[in-house]
Amino acid sequence: MPNVYMRTQETHDGHYIVAMCDEPLLGKTLIEGNVKFNVSREFYGEELVDVKTCVEHLNKATIANMVGSTSVKTAMKAGFVHEQAVAYIEGHPHAQWVRL
Repeated sequence: MPNVYMRTQETHDGHYIVAMCDEPLLGKTLIEGNVKFNVSREFYGEELVDVKTCVEHLNKATIANMVGSTSVKTAMKAGFVHEQAVAYIEGHPHAQWVRL
């Protein structure tokens, strides 16, 4: 089972945020036109976890952000992201969502 970096955070106003990124992307800056996307340790975390664990956290999430093929495909297979909602930055898929 693949591993990705994941960070979770609970906010003071009740949101549960899940950030996921593929291992090779952590620490990189992706550039596409005017978009500069920093895949930082501060945001995506330093803990490698299996994708099954990520799905468990996505089930609780009110806000989610993911970058990389493994991370985005995991969210798509679990029904959290539609393929038409995926953006590409330097060829790497990125998706985010908010549950209202």
